[in-house]
Parts: sequence; C-alpha cells; structure tokens
Amino acid sequence: MEKTIEIIIIEDEEDILELLEYHLQKEGYETVGFLSTENVERFLEEESPSLMIIDRNLPGVEGSDFVSYIRNLGYDIPVIFLTAKDQEGQLVEGYERGGDDYMTKPFSTKELLLRVKALLKRSGALASQEKIKYRDITLDIEKKIASIGGEPLFLTRREFDLLHVFVRNPNKPLTRDFLREEAWGSEGDEVNDNAVNVAINRLKKKIDPAGEKDYIVPVWGVGYKLV
Repeated sequence: MEKTIEIIIIEDEEDILELLEYHLQKEGYETVGFLSTENVERFLEEESPSLMIIDRNLPGVEGSDFVSYIRNLGYDIPVIFLTAKDQEGQLVEGYERGGDDYMTKPFSTKELLLRVKALLKRSGALASQEKIKYRDITLDIEKKIASIGGEPLFLTRREFDLLHVFVRNPNKPLTRDFLREEAWGSEGDEVNDNAVNVAINRLKKKIDPAGEKDYIVPVWGVGYKLV
C-alpha cells in the first residue's frame, strides 16, 4: 500500500488536538500531535510531514513566529493556522510569516478537512494518494472507481466505500461497528450485523467471483480483515 500522508498538529488545547487527530485519522491521514512547539524542530529534522496545522496562541511562542522561524531554516511544509485572531491585519501577518491558509476558531471540522485536502493537492502531496493500491486492487479515490489487475469493477457507492475502508486498513481485523461507522457514516446506526455481512459477501463476490484470491476473510469473534 502507498505511503500515507503525515500531518503535524500543534495545539495547546488537548480536547481540540484530540478532535483534530480523530477526524484526520478517520480520513486516512497519519497525525502527530504536539501541545507546544517544543520538540517540533527535532521532529522535522527526522521526519518529512506533508502539512502542519498550528494554533497561533501557543505557550511560550506565538505560532506565526515559530512558522517564520522554521521557514528561515528552510522548511517549506504547508501550514494552516488555527486562531481566534480574525482581524484583517492579524490575518495578513499570519500569511506574511509563512502561513498558507487560515481557520478562525470556532471552526467547522468539515471545512478544515476540505482545506487540508485542497492544500495537500496544491502542494502535490495528494497527487500520489488519489489512487490507493493493495495487492492487485486499485482504488481511484477521486473518481470512485475500483479495478483489479486493470479490469474495472462495477461497485455501488457503498461497496466502494467498504472496499476503501479495507484497503486503508490491510491485515487488520476490523469490527462490524468500525465498518459501519466508516462505510455507512451517520446511516450506520440503522445497519445491523446481518446487513454488514450481506454487504461484505456481495463485495467479495464482485472482487473475487471465482473465490480464488481470498481478499476478505472472517476473523472469529471480531469481524473481517483484508489479507
């Protein structure tokens, strides 16, 4: 499977940090959270994250000052500022110090995810992620098209979403509750275990009609996994 996108989040309010990590991980991103800028520079020396989300109101150092500092060190990582500072002059100041986008608090997590995706596309980080591969399965995330060995699969939207969940989590036992939440979203509350089983069996027949490849296997007492 292709390398996942790593995002740094620097936010001193722990509940907001956890919320951001939850929603970003749900979208398939890897996240590394910091409650301050301490140790971030050392992290950047060892890792190459694709994006930084940073609060401007941090303990010890103002967020835009830190971004200006790492820009002077040569780091060109795209940056989204989170802040309660919404005066025009403060917004301009943030951009001048190296910010690429801005979200004022309180913010919509849905809007933030859209801005993250847009910025990753502009920076080129998402280009390689628009298609996800595992074994001979390829998913075109943008077009919602799946293929096996180059041959297109005719999946429903739900089947595509279900396969996407498996391909994002290969070799991991996934519970039916997890599959419901990820593939059905808000509609998952109305989906029982039997409906999940039926949907997976239909998907298995479409991706492996001869039953020879055993992509998705049951895990006793847990659910299913893609192998």
